[in-house]
Amino acid sequence: MTADYTRYRYLDIRLEQGIATLVLNQPDNRNAIHAEMHAELEQVWLDLAADREVNVIVLTGAGKMFSAGGDIKRMVNRYGTDEGWQFSIDTPASTKRLFQNILEVEKPIIAAINGDAVGLGATLALFADSTIIAESAKFGDSHVKVGLVAGDGGAVIWPILVGPNRAKEFLMRGKLMSGKEAHEMGLLNHVVPAEEVMARAMEIARELNELPPLAIRWTKLSINKWIKHQLNLILDASIAYEMLSINSRDHHEAAKAFLEKRPPVFQGK
Repeated sequence: MTADYTRYRYLDIRLEQGIATLVLNQPDNRNAIHAEMHAELEQVWLDLAADREVNVIVLTGAGKMFSAGGDIKRMVNRYGTDEGWQFSIDTPASTKRLFQNILEVEKPIIAAINGDAVGLGATLALFADSTIIAESAKFGDSHVKVGLVAGDGGAVIWPILVGPNRAKEFLMRGKLMSGKEAHEMGLLNHVVPAEEVMARAMEIARELNELPPLAIRWTKLSINKWIKHQLNLILDASIAYEMLSINSRDHHEAAKAFLEKRPPVFQGK
């Protein structure tokens, strides 16, 4: 039985012949993942996992971007407020739910990274089982550029894919790279021109859709045991550090400077 996907406001879910296309659907806000979209992303994986008409999932973004990551304007506005305090309390559990729910989906997930993927947007893509990126897209985790610990999954998945030292350098410097560079360093599976991203993703999806489903799903789940172990080992600490940093003056100054397109001025420097 197909789930009712019409209740999702910030996601668009389309189903055709066993392939579900899950679209981050806030192009006017660069598909930034605010609290409401985050809550929908936590739930949608449960619906897709339970939907017997879904055999493969393709994740992509509406418009020209995959996702800009967190909503920086909201970060600045809630600093020092009751909303900011409540956000710090709620976020660790919701972050764990998001990635645990992704890893529990037996069906293969393909990330079609049609444009820039930054911060949480990049992490979301990296938790997919196969990744295709536009060669011109910018990709990376720039948490530190706005004064935040890369704690919402980046500290988990980057070391798995490229090793601890490479992961530390990229996460600590917060530098973005092109889709071509991300592919060359082994972070992403495939790189193609922007206009070919969805076509390549659907080609892989159709191939997986034709293969024996139990073999595909249980192979995936076997490998995911290792990723789950790393998630359980690291995420509680990394997201706790991120919540500490989100209430810091450094974060507030860095986020304001980012929005105002000026160099930040940190205390003690």
